Amino acid sequence: MIAHIKGTLETKAADYVVIDVGGLGYKVYISATGMEKLGNIGDKVKVYTYYRVREDDISIFGFNTNEELRMFELLIGVSGVGAKSALVMLSCIEPSEFAIAVISNNIKLLTQVPGIGTKSAQRIILELKDKLKAEQSELDEEKLENTKLKSSKTNENVQEAISGLMVLG
Repeated sequence: MIAHIKGTLETKAADYVVIDVGGLGYKVYISATGMEKLGNIGDKVKVYTYYRVREDDISIFGFNTNEELRMFELLIGVSGVGAKSALVMLSCIEPSEFAIAVISNNIKLLTQVPGIGTKSAQRIILELKDKLKAEQSELDEEKLENTKLKSSKTNENVQEAISGLMVLG
């Protein structure tokens, strides 16, 4: 597995970039917003990566932050959501907004993404809400000991949203 790629940005295309690392160019698929944040051709860049191996395809997907990578991994785990759809979602929704939308059942925000309809949004929320809660319980022991929540009047949805954000880092 390739955890990250650090090198010189050589090419920017519609949906991918080429990063030169010691004379070897890596074609990395990246979201539109990720490409904007990456920099200019010739700049030194670092992208966190997801290395996908399929029967007929080997692809590298790149992200500016670990939170984006984690959101991508969660999305491709949902049935019916592929890597390209996940990249489109990353172009339209920040990871923190995504976590809040899933936890608060905000179907309207998810359906604003091109190619995501009401049924897909419901499926994403249904499948990921449990995963976020499971990860939340694991992180509760580690992170919540160090961070005390000051407001005791915070409602349940806000508590779940905070936990979801902590899962994404």
